[in-house]
Amino acid sequence: MKIRNIDLGEKPVLLAPMEDVTDPAFRLLCKEFGADMVYTEFVSSDALIRSVGKTMLKLNISDAERPVAIQVYGKDTDTMVEAARIIEEANPDIIDINFGCPVKRVAGKGAGAGMLQNVPKMLEMTRAIVDAVKVPVTVKTRLGWDADHKIIVDLAEQLQDCGIEALTIHGRTRAQMYTGEADWTLIGEVKKNPRMRIPIIGNGDVTTPERAKECFEKYGVDAIMIGRASFGRPWIFKEVKHYLQTGELLPPLSFKWRMDVLRREIADSVNLLDERRGILHVRRHLAASPLFKGIPNFKETRIAMLRAETVEDLNNILNHIEETFGKEA
Repeated sequence: MKIRNIDLGEKPVLLAPMEDVTDPAFRLLCKEFGADMVYTEFVSSDALIRSVGKTMLKLNISDAERPVAIQVYGKDTDTMVEAARIIEEANPDIIDINFGCPVKRVAGKGAGAGMLQNVPKMLEMTRAIVDAVKVPVTVKTRLGWDADHKIIVDLAEQLQDCGIEALTIHGRTRAQMYTGEADWTLIGEVKKNPRMRIPIIGNGDVTTPERAKECFEKYGVDAIMIGRASFGRPWIFKEVKHYLQTGELLPPLSFKWRMDVLRREIADSVNLLDERRGILHVRRHLAASPLFKGIPNFKETRIAMLRAETVEDLNNILNHIEETFGKEA
């Protein structure tokens, strides 16, 4: 699969853009485990043109994580165009427009998935951004605003006509947020549309290697994108890529190996930020790790993890988990 001259190989697996998750340290970790392309956390166009420090930091990308896309959102076309030009100066491989974020503070103000209620403006904005920059522009969106307005099949063609070079579709409506199951049926319909020429990337509930393979085979997508299933489990890319390439499940990764990856995630987060912010950033993702699913009476340990304030605190908790449950895992 190619996005312009960016060759992502056969059946690429991508790391989804996720706020407070896909910082440089996490992106590099997922890249190491097999992610074919990674996306930054989304960047606010309003904050970007005001040079807000925290937002400007999100433009920090490295050659080691390429190909990398910087994702941007906003509700005003002129502001988005100006932000896209600023992003282009950071030299990403791709600029991705967020028309899919369902959270109220974004969609409720007309940005992100809020644009699904104003398609003419969405198309105007997309066309203006494509015309303003030289790097490939892509879009990530949803099936529609709600169950009565699943517009993605027609919308995909319209976005393609604006000049985007790939389209990622999350198999839920905005109204669903992250509830229920992702519906890939319409993603498949978009891909089967003979008028579609750009790559179609499917997203939503890709949580196992077997599901990843099924999404490629059943719906014909050009790539899949993994989001929440990577929380506390960056090695999912290793598992998925192995299965796609060999048709066999990767031999189980040892409990100790996976625990060591989580320890590294802590260290990388702290090194990137500082101890206080790094711990705040990483602890809830560790607490959500499926590695701990099924461990009896784990609730108190999870609460302790969420309250940890230092590297020592978190590492002591992980050591306790490994000593207590490692032999059972």
